[in-house]
Amino acid sequence: MFTPVRSRIRTAALALSAITALTLGATATTGAAAAPAPAKQGPTSVAYVEVNNNSMLNVGKYTLANGGGNVFDVAVIFAANINYDTGTKAATLYFNENVQRVLDNAATQIRPLQQKGIKVVLSVLGNHQGAGFANFPSQQAASTFAKRLSDTVAKYDLDGIDFDDEYAEYGNNGTGQPNASSFVYLVSALRANMPGKIISLYNIGPAASRLSYGGVDVSSKFDYAWNPYYGSWQVPGIALPKSKLSPAAVEIGRTSQSTVANLARRTVREGYGVYLTYNLDSADRSADVSAFTRELYGSDAHYTP
Repeated sequence: MFTPVRSRIRTAALALSAITALTLGATATTGAAAAPAPAKQGPTSVAYVEVNNNSMLNVGKYTLANGGGNVFDVAVIFAANINYDTGTKAATLYFNENVQRVLDNAATQIRPLQQKGIKVVLSVLGNHQGAGFANFPSQQAASTFAKRLSDTVAKYDLDGIDFDDEYAEYGNNGTGQPNASSFVYLVSALRANMPGKIISLYNIGPAASRLSYGGVDVSSKFDYAWNPYYGSWQVPGIALPKSKLSPAAVEIGRTSQSTVANLARRTVREGYGVYLTYNLDSADRSADVSAFTRELYGSDAHYTP
């Protein structure tokens, strides 16, 4: 039986303490150019990391025993939040202390991954305050939030943004219910702001079903979309090629190794190009990781502490 939604520790989503100020005018931290990783053939592997409890550096500790390539291609910082300012009646971008620590220490927490050739993306999640990606009241409001996202990517030299429309609790604090235009305006503005960066979709919530408005379909503006239900197979309902979709989703250490392997085998057999994992921690998970790398890449995974 698969785990519905995410069995995450929700400190990030529940933190309602004072909002950390985002200094948009600060100079961006410039990372070193990514060193080319050894060639790896097969699907893109994605790892979400709960930074309340674990280090982003764990993603870089896994390589393929055959060839030495990175196991993971994309590392997702989980998670920033979309909050609601009741004074200004506007959505705000919030980082709890753990997310802020990762960003402030990008030189030691993010840049080492990028130098290995691993892309680092920031996930943004609802926070029970009524603000979400699907209820911006106007195109201007959506564009303003998109600017905050792209400014954050530029400031911390990140590789993109991941949208996760959970826990918004639309209607709280007098906010509106989901509307048809909001997410289309948001994604369109964000793509215009950062044409060369990753935009990914955790395929859940009202935003995920509102991808078209006024003759504009933003499906093609996403680089990836993935199944949000760990231990299961579900093709995201978005008009992207198979190479950008992950119907498989597993939670490392909790999804059985046999299921992990079966989902990876099906990914290859059916020609999909992405394999999603969640909750990579600091333990040696090489057995769990090897369960999918053997199927995706024909190699065991090697863990380097």
